[in-house]
Amino acid sequence: MWSRAQQDKTPCSTGELLSSLQTTGVSLSIEELINYQNKASLINLTSTKNMHGQLAGNYLARTKGRGMEFDEVRHYQTGDDIRTIDWRVTARTGKTHTKLFREEIERPVIVATDLSANMAFGSRLLFKSVQAAHLAALIAWHTKQRGDRFGGIVFNDNQHLELKPRSRHQGVLHYLHALTTTHQATIDALNIGQISENKTICFAENCMRIRQVARPGSLVYLITDGHHTSKDAIRHLSNISQHCELVVCLISDPLELELPQIDGKMNVSVTDGSSKQSLTLGDEKTAREYHNKASQFISDNESLLSKAGARLIHFSAGQSLEQQIKNGVAPWIR
Repeated sequence: MWSRAQQDKTPCSTGELLSSLQTTGVSLSIEELINYQNKASLINLTSTKNMHGQLAGNYLARTKGRGMEFDEVRHYQTGDDIRTIDWRVTARTGKTHTKLFREEIERPVIVATDLSANMAFGSRLLFKSVQAAHLAALIAWHTKQRGDRFGGIVFNDNQHLELKPRSRHQGVLHYLHALTTTHQATIDALNIGQISENKTICFAENCMRIRQVARPGSLVYLITDGHHTSKDAIRHLSNISQHCELVVCLISDPLELELPQIDGKMNVSVTDGSSKQSLTLGDEKTAREYHNKASQFISDNESLLSKAGARLIHFSAGQSLEQQIKNGVAPWIR
């Protein structure tokens, strides 16, 4: 378990934070993703959902059975296997007791990382796409540390890469390379003004690909900002959640939630790469309407994804993953 050392100095400036993360915040390198191998113990991906797979491995099922992990001792009941009788407890209490075990089940971990053009945005620390890649790397290294198989999909508006689950170190490295190459392809496309007009369709198609890659019983993570969630995407995600445990990690940037406060007023132009909008900073009405619109978007997205059977976890691109983990961003992060 990760220890919160009080004497550790927390980087305070943006430059120090970026240096500690070995990143520019805009581009993506294999070195900064490999760096998360040393942070794999920050999280715990123990299942919260009972899945009945046909594989054997390291996740504890809630069903009782003769497995590798001892669970408890209780009074003997009709139908119990006599081989599980605990003779020491029986002799001590004078009543027959039996041992119960929890069966170990391996659950391949599938991570789908959205590196589309709308993810290439950041106002404070990292691009959302860079934070998404960091989170994917952290999950990948933790999965490898547990000895489980890891695979998934990396996609943007124009391409996708599928990697079958593997249990070896090389499987993680292949995924990390897919992250860096796809991210660079997105940046290159933006630099030449190559913007996809079918982002919502592309996102839904990649949700369908996740559905095809994830075998029943898998633990599936979708890392995205949720800006292109559609009825078709929800339909595919609903199907996934019926057979797998689905967790959607929503990445946002602080500027998407609230406008910065300034003295006086200033007209600015913002863009998502395909459309532009003019805003007046320092205007209370504009700030309030902007915040309300952002809150409504989050609420609507949460409602759709929750109905699809997904667990939701919010991450910010304006703060390091490690700091968010310290703050207890979600139950599965310790």
